[in-house]
Amino acid sequence: MAFNFILMLTENDRTIPDAPERLEQALEGGARHIGFKDVGLPFEELRELARTIRNAGGRSYLEVVSLDEESELASARAAVELDVDCLLGGTRAAAVTEVIRDHPLRYYPFPGRITGHPSVLEGPAEEIVASARALADLEHVHGLDLLAYRFDGDVPGLMRQVAQAVTKPVIVAGSIDSEDRIGAVAEAGAAGFTVGTAAFAGAFRAGESFVEQVRAILSITARAQARSTAPRKFALVAHDARKAHLRAWVLRHRNALAGHRLICTGGTGTMLSEICPELHVQRLQRGSMGGDQQLGALVANGELDAVVFFADPMAPHGSDVDLQALTRLSIMHDIPMALSGAAADLVVLAFLAQE
Repeated sequence: MAFNFILMLTENDRTIPDAPERLEQALEGGARHIGFKDVGLPFEELRELARTIRNAGGRSYLEVVSLDEESELASARAAVELDVDCLLGGTRAAAVTEVIRDHPLRYYPFPGRITGHPSVLEGPAEEIVASARALADLEHVHGLDLLAYRFDGDVPGLMRQVAQAVTKPVIVAGSIDSEDRIGAVAEAGAAGFTVGTAAFAGAFRAGESFVEQVRAILSITARAQARSTAPRKFALVAHDARKAHLRAWVLRHRNALAGHRLICTGGTGTMLSEICPELHVQRLQRGSMGGDQQLGALVANGELDAVVFFADPMAPHGSDVDLQALTRLSIMHDIPMALSGAAADLVVLAFLAQE
């Protein structure tokens, strides 16, 4: 996933009463990652929020705020019933994964000891890092929700340690109310951050409308992404007649791609591993053996930052099937897709400019 701003339609650990109206304003402002809590509005209104976010091409999040097990499991069941894309928070991962394991939602629990209401992150940094590692090792945990700005200590240091300790994405939460804090989150290697109350309080553009608040945060996010240290995940694919073009493109950008994860179908992966052995290349099945479908699953799960597909414009119609399927999924799940060398250069510029 790219460095994402997740707007939470929440205040004081509850979904705000005028969430439907605010949601329309958030979408007008350009927000695409939007969340809420399972308290504050009737269940059917929460269901409509999730449906509206999805129909607008966005990604929906439900955040757990409960401290007791019964309430936390009720929130997990609500996430399944509401059919949201992601479940954030909570401290009982082993129990929650039993509820969500057969559902496609992505689960990001809190690492460390969480106490109080509003929640506070307690304990020494090494204990929090150990908790993060243990959670990330669980099969049905897809990332972490780190309450970094509710930690009484070296917050930038904690964020860096957690992001470096796990290979799964880290979202940072808790009182993010300034451009400096967003920049620190990006530099630490996190995959995104949440903002709720601060957006409604006008922390990012005082005196302006809520739509302008959202646009201001998105502009800050774009600037911060250029400073992001999180490894990126790119799918690299090419039709047979365009493999030489992809080979030349990778050789030209090999320095920028170093340290990032390149996911390729079989033959392409073998070629790139041979010419650039220093790059991290993950090989899937050959395209004809299901590799294209494996890539599609990664897109559907939101696990890729971009798809680079060097497509052959002169290929017979039958060769378009794999391209059509990946294009459809990339549009549906809001994943950037480049089909030519010039477009692929823009992907590098957008994601790897600091390299």
